[in-house]
Amino acid sequence: MEINGIRIEKINDYLWEIPKQGKMLVPGRIYATEKMLKESFNDEAIKQVINVAHLPGIQMYSLAMPDIHWGYGFPIGGVAATDLDNGVISPGGVGYDINCGVRLARTALKYEDVKNKIQRLIEVLFKNIPTGVGASGAIRKLSPSEIKSILKKGAEWAIENGFGSQEDLLFTEENGKLKDANPESVSQRAIERGLDQAGTLGSGNHFLEVDVVEEIYDDKVAEVFGLFKGQIVILIHTGSRGLGYQICDDYLKILVQSEKKFGLNLPDKQLACAPIKSQEGQDYLSAMRCAANFAWNNRQIIMHLAKKSFKETFSISEKELDFHLIYDVCHNIAKIEEHEIIDSNGKTITKKVCVHRKGATRAYPAGSNFIPEKYREVGQPVLIPGDMGRYSFISVGTQKAMEETFGSSCHGAGRVQSRHQAMKSAKGKDLIKELTDSGIIIQAKGYKTIAEEMPHAYKDVSEVVDVMHYAGISSKVAKLKPIGVIKG
Repeated sequence: MEINGIRIEKINDYLWEIPKQGKMLVPGRIYATEKMLKESFNDEAIKQVINVAHLPGIQMYSLAMPDIHWGYGFPIGGVAATDLDNGVISPGGVGYDINCGVRLARTALKYEDVKNKIQRLIEVLFKNIPTGVGASGAIRKLSPSEIKSILKKGAEWAIENGFGSQEDLLFTEENGKLKDANPESVSQRAIERGLDQAGTLGSGNHFLEVDVVEEIYDDKVAEVFGLFKGQIVILIHTGSRGLGYQICDDYLKILVQSEKKFGLNLPDKQLACAPIKSQEGQDYLSAMRCAANFAWNNRQIIMHLAKKSFKETFSISEKELDFHLIYDVCHNIAKIEEHEIIDSNGKTITKKVCVHRKGATRAYPAGSNFIPEKYREVGQPVLIPGDMGRYSFISVGTQKAMEETFGSSCHGAGRVQSRHQAMKSAKGKDLIKELTDSGIIIQAKGYKTIAEEMPHAYKDVSEVVDVMHYAGISSKVAKLKPIGVIKG
């Protein structure tokens, strides 16, 4: 098959390969159906898969998940692992919103018992959790020294300050903290931007969603995760806010200069990078870890505020609510991990690599020591939010993901319209009424955000999730239906 002159070979119904050509160091691989490739894949995003394959030290493949769309440097939905000795770290492979991620919490509430109070719940959540561009004031304005403490401690800071329990850390990827995060690698401007943003939702595609468990595909795994049909759960999607954006911006300016310094010759300036072992590379990794820690702390505080909102709305005890974190995953991150790599001689070796996941979720299998002990018999929860008008999914990681994708899966629906295109499509429509008519209550700072994030601006997430399911990368556990959303 050819897409605008790009040759793509079929491996199976859900996996396609762009053969190594020119200065590509590895082939490109895309998880998708043929229909997806022909109808919804932007050829610019496919070119980005090819561009990423030029990165020094890249291992095995330049990968794209089925939610792939155009991004800065890397496609969103891109995964690449680089060698620690002769490979590079690229901010484009992480994204501007460092550790944008998803947190899922469960309750003991049944939809049938509380459906008449969902409107009130959404109003209380919107009051308690600041949303929108520049949102602030969730707790209080913190001091620079407190922000630096968050950058080192991550979600631990929130627990120490009364926003949740120690148990929450057990169910957060990396226990809510990346080590070797040094606040000295973060600019004063980035710290200033974070002073009053802890516990805030932000804007764009970020949201807090109240869902009902609509369908269960795997009874055993659902039981381990504490899920049942008709249950009320909440999904939180946000990241490191202005602080993380500033860190990315700061280091892109530094790393653009690295191309000349280190003699790198890449096909796109947006792939700005530096050798992992260089001072520039180490400084970026340290600063990125700081932003990741800020994001985990952010989602932890938001979850605490959401729990408080539930108790306030329903006037019930802690025991009756039975509010617990199922899991928190990040999908914009670069981490040092150990994986089995097929080297240039075709030999399989185990080595540490730097895995870039940009719009991709970690999907570790049963038996992994890097997932909560409670889940080791079944595998890591993979949280895949859809658009605000349809559904979201919970899947579980597999061994095949470790073999093919460096333990990675998709992260969401993936855009098919830019925000500008979505705004044009929304003209003349009453999107709030459309959502209300479909049983979804929404509160947002402005109509613009709703228009930009309208459901049809995105792929159907069920198609994305099915590709990963049938490819054996992450297995479906449950489907969630939104009944209430707050957005910026």
